[in-house]
Amino acid sequence: MKLTARGKKEAKSAMAEKRKTEWGVLVGRATGILVLLSGILLAAGLCTASPSVNNPIPSIFQPHSTPAEAIYHLSRFVLAITAVIFMAVFSLLTYAVLRFRNRAADAHREPAQVYGSTQIELAWTVIPILIVVVLFLATARVIHAIQDARKPATAIEITAIGHQFWWEFRYPALGIVTANELHVPVSGPARPTPTFLKLLSADTDHSFWVPQLAGKTDLIPNRINEMWMDPQQAGIYLGQCAQYCGTQHAKMLLRVSVDSPEVFEAWVRAQQQPATQDAKEIAGRDVFETNACVNCHAVGGTNATGHFGPDLTHLMSRRTIASGAAENTDENLRLWIQNPDAIKPGSLMPAMKLSDADTETLVRYLETLR
Repeated sequence: MKLTARGKKEAKSAMAEKRKTEWGVLVGRATGILVLLSGILLAAGLCTASPSVNNPIPSIFQPHSTPAEAIYHLSRFVLAITAVIFMAVFSLLTYAVLRFRNRAADAHREPAQVYGSTQIELAWTVIPILIVVVLFLATARVIHAIQDARKPATAIEITAIGHQFWWEFRYPALGIVTANELHVPVSGPARPTPTFLKLLSADTDHSFWVPQLAGKTDLIPNRINEMWMDPQQAGIYLGQCAQYCGTQHAKMLLRVSVDSPEVFEAWVRAQQQPATQDAKEIAGRDVFETNACVNCHAVGGTNATGHFGPDLTHLMSRRTIASGAAENTDENLRLWIQNPDAIKPGSLMPAMKLSDADTETLVRYLETLR
C-alpha cells in the first residue's frame, strides 16, 4: 500500500523527531556522566591537596600521629581500589551508552544473549570476593596494630568523660582535672610519650574525634572504651564530638594542645597548684560561694566541689569557654554568666540572674583563676 505525500511527510517528520529525541537523551546522559566525573576528580583533588598551615579545619589527610597515619594510608589504599573499580564501571557504562544506544534500525532486534556464560559469572563472582578479602585483611591489620598497641611505661594516662555538652579530662597520676582543652606532650622517636585515654560518658553517647591524631572512638554510658595517640608535632589540633548527643552536639568542641616536653611539664606544674587566692577579689569569691555556682563547679581551696560542670580552678589558663564555643575573654565570660543561650542555646548552664554589680565582681574573681 503506497503512502500518500502527506503520509511520507509525516513519517519523515516522526523519524526526525525520534532522532532528535535520541540525540537529546544521549547528550543528557553524556553530560551527566561528565558532571559526575568532574565532581569525583574535584573531590579527589581536595582530598589529596596539602592543607594550608593556617587552615583551622582539621583534615584526616594531614595526620600527625601514628594511629591517624595508619588510618590515612588505609584510606588511600581503599580509595585507590575503589577508584579503579569506578573507572572500570564508568568506562563500560560509557561504552554501553554510546555503542548500544537505541536506534531505529534495532527496533525489532534483540541483543546477543549471554545467559549462562560461565566466564562472565566467574568474573563477577570471583573478582568482588578477592576485592573484599583484600580490603578486609588490610583493615584488620590496621585495627590490630591500633587496638593492640603496647602501653609503654612512659605513657601519659588520661580519663576523658563526655558530658552534655563539654569534655572533662582527668590525669589520675598527676592529680589534674581540667575541661575541654586537652594537653599532651609531643611523642618523638628519641622520647616516646604516647597518650592513652580511657573514655567514659556521664549521660548519653558521645564520640571523641581529633582527625589529625586518631580515629573516632565512642563514649558509651556504663562502658569503658580506650584509645591512644602519639602526636609527633607540637601545635593545636581541633576535634569535636562525632556522635549526636543532643541540642548542642555541634558545639561540643575540643582542643588538643600538643606541647614540647618542657612546655608540658610547666603546664603540669601550674595545674597542680591550688587556686589563686587574691585578697583584692574576696568579694567576687563570696559571690561565687554563696550562689548556685558551687553546686556544679569546683575550685580548689574553696567550698566549691561540684562535678556537674567544668572544674574552674585554672579557668583562665584555657583559651576558650563553653567547650570551644567562644574565646575566653572578659566580655564572653560575662555574657556566659548572664545569658548562656546567647553563646550556646540549649546548653545546661543556667542563667545566674545576678545583679550587674555582682556579675562584674564575679567576673573579676574568675579572671584571677589562672
